[in-house]
Amino acid sequence: MAKRSKEKQLELRLPMRGGRRPGAGRKPKGRRAGVSHGCRPMVAARHPVHVTMRMRDEVWNLRTRRCFRVVEAALAAGSNRLGIRLTHFSVQGNHVHLVVEAEDARALSRGMQGLSVRVARALNRVMRRTGKVFADRFHSHVLRTAREVRNAVLYVLGNARVHARRQGRTAPAGMDAYAGGPGLEGAADASPVVHPPRTWLLRVGWQRAG
Repeated sequence: MAKRSKEKQLELRLPMRGGRRPGAGRKPKGRRAGVSHGCRPMVAARHPVHVTMRMRDEVWNLRTRRCFRVVEAALAAGSNRLGIRLTHFSVQGNHVHLVVEAEDARALSRGMQGLSVRVARALNRVMRRTGKVFADRFHSHVLRTAREVRNAVLYVLGNARVHARRQGRTAPAGMDAYAGGPGLEGAADASPVVHPPRTWLLRVGWQRAG
């Protein structure tokens, strides 16, 4: 009996589901890794948010007259609803950059969901198709300092030039016809898509960041 009591009991390893393990989790969609499905960062009413919405590969080029027209109308219709306020935007060939103000994370999520539905329906009507338009859920970056806001605004308004330089093309001169929002001079853009900002960071702070 003493000998038997000293024998180790063999551990029975059962297959487990869930939990952290190698290879687990959502796989990348297409050529890019998807946006993380972890908890989004906290959003405060005083902090603007830089949002990126990326399209699926089969969606037509957004920087064409017929696509941009409906995207612009959809953005304008949802640009000041459900707790979000759109202050700057830039439409590129396969993605859209926005700078928005939101009351909190819930308002941002709700407002962006409504905005995404409007854009998707508008593009599907133009393309005479049904199905998903966005490659993944939107990516958000909370802008907490004047420097971050300045960098984000300049990046969004000048995004066409950024992509042109990366691709070795001649950067377009002047204001991008597919972008809008108050620039360095502080004057509000005439586009129906954007609204005058309310946060101090977007009204004053970012222009003092040098």
